[in-house]
Amino acid sequence: MNEKKFIVIAGPCVIESRSLTLEIAEYLKGVLASYPVEFIFKASFDKANRTSLDSFRGPGLDKGIKILEEVKKKFSLPVLSDIHSFDQVRKVKDVLDIIQIPAFLCRQTDIILEAAKTKKTINIKKGQFISPSDVVHILKKVESTGNRNILITERGSCFGYNNLVVDFRSFLVMKEFGYPIIFDATHSLQRPSAKGGISGGDSEFVKPLALAAVACGVDGLFLEVHPKPKEALSDKHTSYSLDKVEDLIKKVIKIRQITRE
Repeated sequence: MNEKKFIVIAGPCVIESRSLTLEIAEYLKGVLASYPVEFIFKASFDKANRTSLDSFRGPGLDKGIKILEEVKKKFSLPVLSDIHSFDQVRKVKDVLDIIQIPAFLCRQTDIILEAAKTKKTINIKKGQFISPSDVVHILKKVESTGNRNILITERGSCFGYNNLVVDFRSFLVMKEFGYPIIFDATHSLQRPSAKGGISGGDSEFVKPLALAAVACGVDGLFLEVHPKPKEALSDKHTSYSLDKVEDLIKKVIKIRQITRE
């Protein structure tokens, strides 16, 4: 991980198809190549935590990991995806550059340890139900394997029913742990299960919250993007429009330059 460059983790919430995944990856690489950022492509091969049994989950591990491998080779991009069980680690470790621990699983010791043993970078999504200071216990689990390749991602905290809120103090608290802090600007705006079996959300706030997080000194942004967010098969209420990414990154870089001065 290049500590001097701002990290941008972006891609669709879930792999909807091979063609769309490649289209998004190619577009993002082209747009972000002009900026001093480290771009990591993300997409889930399985959304195992969907609210409803009827919701689209993705192509599954076997098909999904092949698509991510194609993205990696065709565009020379590092790739990230999330795992949901202990046994998935051995199946993804030779393709993924970053293994993500989902927020709901951030206290599942065996999954964390198995992922950490690969020595790959581990992206820890801070659970909506834990405090920023409690993240230190997750870090100790990863570090116990000798792995110190870690990212910490803030994705909002439960605020009553069907709502999340971002406590911007969390960035400063977690920075003290010594690892890069990422702000998930799209998941943080979810309204979990608020749309009758699917999550709602407030995508109009992605840009202002992302810029505010950069002003607070985060090391990167995590964005779920889609060419037609309203047609996305997962998180359509919070996915950021693909054609707005460049404008956001332009402003991010300007704010980061000011804060670093």
